[in-house]
Amino acid sequence: MRYRILCAVLALPSLLRAGDDGRWVTDFERSGGLKTPRYAETMSYCRKLAAASPWIHVTSFGVSPEGRELPLVILARDRAFDPSAVRKTGRAVILIQSGIHAGEIDGKDASLMLMRDIAVTKRLSHLLDSAVILFVPIFNVDGHERFGPFNRINQDGPEEMGWRVNAQNLNLNRDYMKCETPEMQAMLRLFNAWLPDLYVDCHVTDGIDFQYDITYAVEPAPYLDPGVSEWVRLTLLAESLPAVEKSGHKIFAYVFPREDRDLSKGLNGGASTPRFSTGFAALENRPAVLIETHMLKPYKMRVEATYEFLKAMIIAVNRHRSTLRAAVEHADASTVVAGKTHDPHTFFPLAFGISPVSEPKVFLGWKVLREHSSLSGGERVRYTKDTVTLVVPWFGQVTVTDSASIPLAYIIPPEWTFVPDKLRRHSVALERLTRETALDVDSWKFSDVKFASRPFEGRQMVTFAQAPIHERRVFPAGSLVVRTAQRAGKIVMNLLEPKGPDSFVAWGYFDAIFEQKEYAESYVMEEVGAKLVAEDTALAREYVVRVAADTAFARNPGARLNWLYQHSPWRDRLQNVYPVGKLTSIAGLQTEKIR
Repeated sequence: MRYRILCAVLALPSLLRAGDDGRWVTDFERSGGLKTPRYAETMSYCRKLAAASPWIHVTSFGVSPEGRELPLVILARDRAFDPSAVRKTGRAVILIQSGIHAGEIDGKDASLMLMRDIAVTKRLSHLLDSAVILFVPIFNVDGHERFGPFNRINQDGPEEMGWRVNAQNLNLNRDYMKCETPEMQAMLRLFNAWLPDLYVDCHVTDGIDFQYDITYAVEPAPYLDPGVSEWVRLTLLAESLPAVEKSGHKIFAYVFPREDRDLSKGLNGGASTPRFSTGFAALENRPAVLIETHMLKPYKMRVEATYEFLKAMIIAVNRHRSTLRAAVEHADASTVVAGKTHDPHTFFPLAFGISPVSEPKVFLGWKVLREHSSLSGGERVRYTKDTVTLVVPWFGQVTVTDSASIPLAYIIPPEWTFVPDKLRRHSVALERLTRETALDVDSWKFSDVKFASRPFEGRQMVTFAQAPIHERRVFPAGSLVVRTAQRAGKIVMNLLEPKGPDSFVAWGYFDAIFEQKEYAESYVMEEVGAKLVAEDTALAREYVVRVAADTAFARNPGARLNWLYQHSPWRDRLQNVYPVGKLTSIAGLQTEKIR
């Protein structure tokens, strides 16, 4: 009885906010901030809101592997419920996504309350003055319905929640570039149809304990276009972070300790790879904000913090719609221009690291006790509730660790059929050769190829060294031509440049080129090899050095004979050679667009 009374008391402020008669109270509010609704209950509430307000439209944008519809709720004051209608209004588009990790469901309950307060009770109706808002209340719908109390060991509530990955055991927030899941394929269709001006992805942290109940991350320049990055720093965050603090919540950047949870060694910021939502959005020239509420704070506190942060960001977008739209339009135009002329001295950044230069930051933590664990045999870390205010080194400057020159186009032989399929999902414009053509291309030869010992997201990732090659190749009619002078040019480069962290090569889509398909019988190679080293003194010298330097190689007769085979005229000259070519001249290239 006392438990129910306490829940009712906790729910009173929300009940009052939801209307005098309580008709619009969410399941989360009714439970006193302890529970989150199931999929069916969530959709029932969304449809109830839509029935009460002409500003709300409930639809779906795809179907999950288990057959559930992926929900989309559109809020628009003048019923501009499709992209073409919104473009006529000139309003900014905000996409707020919750439940990509369905156990981290704070954003869903915050969004349900926010939708109600904007379009039904109209307490926040001004949030639609200059914006249209797309809410995805649950992205990972199948994971959401793997419902239970034991799905998030690190997390304080709700009482039951969904599971991290989808029904195929794949993490949707690692799938933005390879786009293998039905959910992500649907999300890319939605994203490219609407091209939102701000993308928000709602999560809950793992990691260290601290006083803050909510953290955030944005991608820095040069990963994100400098003009868009400046708008995020000087406008979006400058206005929304103080508003969150004023509402009573503590907010800080999403950070990681540099060394074994020892804050005295400093905190790292950084940049995400494009397999993640914010990294993907940066390649699309769109600002994205990752919300990470703190796992150990009560569910009610986390949801309310998310609500306040979302509200503050939407207010900022409404106030500064024109400067935001100008920044993303300029970034799109700059991407197109960068692909129109080839400058061998202009490089596109592909991978990023963190500068060793730091600056001091005030950080609100807890006192930490470290002691020996008789259970694990290692060191146990215990966070007390004794507050400490630390000044810690903050390593937030991002450096470029790998880059590539921007070609006019890439060309891919037609047998690599997965390439156009994948690129279409990213709305990349494609062409094909109309006749066989000999072309000078830049490409790469790979060496030191190593495959991961375990699968990651259902694939076997690969690392390698690469050396540039320039050669003339004959490409048959039907070969794919992908120009970089298009809005999605950054997506193109990250997928087709092998050193891109989420390139097709890195994800293992080109693994067949690393396989040796022809071999020499040992008794044949003994004679051929002896003749090779007798006739080629440079090769003989290289072989002797290799035998002397590598004991394992020296003791492996098969490896020694195969090394000689790989240095013979019989070797496969296409093995370890990237079949994709970079074109720095497209004069006279005869192509047709692919519809």
